[in-house]
Amino acid sequence: MILVVAFVAATLGVVFVIAGALALKRHRFMGVASGMTLGLLFFALAALMATITVSTQGYRALTREEVAATVEVLPSASQRFTAAVHFPDGRRDTFDLAGEQIYVDAHILKWKPIANILGLHTAYELDRIGGRYVDLDAERDSLRTVFSLSVEKPVNMFRLRRRWSFFAPLLDAEYGSGTFLMANRPATLEVRVSTSGLLIRPLEEEEP
Repeated sequence: MILVVAFVAATLGVVFVIAGALALKRHRFMGVASGMTLGLLFFALAALMATITVSTQGYRALTREEVAATVEVLPSASQRFTAAVHFPDGRRDTFDLAGEQIYVDAHILKWKPIANILGLHTAYELDRIGGRYVDLDAERDSLRTVFSLSVEKPVNMFRLRRRWSFFAPLLDAEYGSGTFLMANRPATLEVRVSTSGLLIRPLEEEEP
């Protein structure tokens, strides 16, 4: 839907610029001004739609609670464990983490009704995974491990919104959500996401 709007806006932009150029040939300067102004406005709309399309790549539409990832946890030493992350799209990554708990967070974008008309709805992208210590002093002084879960993209809507207020009329809210769980025994965990945020729960536990 967004690409359709971008294509239509770009087409109208070309039409109005051509109309402005024809008006210039006929020395109709009011027609030149109106044609060029409308052309630029439609080009700007097309550019906005294209930017939104590119910057939301990697985000997944969210209409209900769903599984964002499945994580297989396997302790390897004291306060050390590996986490094999399986994503819904088939991607798989393995991380060596330090601590007694596994931590995952995400970026969540909630669009306003005017953006819903264009087909934009609440979306999320897993951002980071890390190890977490139960003891606060250990969290401050011990080895910290954190890795990216997000997909690299030329631009990111979450960062664009935080930098530019231009997108405020379209986005109702943009926020981060995190969750953590003990990782001191072999287990299979589900990272689930809803419009209220992330949660992580054991799917299947194995005897240590």
